[in-house]
Amino acid sequence: MTLVYRGIVGLVLLLVLRCLFEEKNFWKQLTAVLVVIPLVLRLLMLK
Repeated sequence: MTLVYRGIVGLVLLLVLRCLFEEKNFWKQLTAVLVVIPLVLRLLMLK
């Protein structure tokens, strides 16, 4: 079950990172970074 959870989190993280680098608006990039931080922590299983 943990592997499935980490897989889903990894997939969402990759999609958000792709949107981050494709986006031209600075504020939307900043929002994406704020979403990436908790996803990376979840992927590494840190609180």
